Amino acid sequence: MDQRFYDAVLSSPVIAAVKDEEGLRDCLGLEHIQIVFFLFGDLCSISGLVARVKDAGKIAMVHTDRISGLSQNKEIAVDFLKESTRLDGIISTRSNFIRRARELELFTVLRLFAIDSMALSGIDKLEAAKPDFLEVLPGVMPKTIRRIVETAHTPLLAGGLITDKEDVLSALSAGAVAVSSTNPGVWRM
Repeated sequence: MDQRFYDAVLSSPVIAAVKDEEGLRDCLGLEHIQIVFFLFGDLCSISGLVARVKDAGKIAMVHTDRISGLSQNKEIAVDFLKESTRLDGIISTRSNFIRRARELELFTVLRLFAIDSMALSGIDKLEAAKPDFLEVLPGVMPKTIRRIVETAHTPLLAGGLITDKEDVLSALSAGAVAVSSTNPGVWRM
């Protein structure tokens, strides 16, 4: 794992996950926010959006599954982002995207929706993609986070439904190294 990304996560354990232009403007004004997760955009806008984050001196991570126009499950989407933007890395639920991003020397976050025990039983297969971080959603399940931390060999982020300080502290106490949230109030903690 690239130490710069890991260090940024550890030094600022709240990651701004932005879902619209208003959220992007808001997080760019927060000096302590070092990493931005893009949960919106399309093929025409993503390059400019990423440029704004990079110009602000922050790490730009693009959630490939949420970018309009990249809906096909083909690794060429990762190549497109690498060639067309200044992104630092990707977030995806697709292990083939994570593998391709690693080949292209991008940072990687593999998202896992912990909806039932079957989703959790496949963590070892997901880790075969060798992401820099696993992100577990929803992030408000400390017992589940603790169980994943005990079995996974990859640092864990918690995201989804993180709305207040109690949620952040609970996820961090359970073993997550950071949380991602779309809530600007959490970004300001």
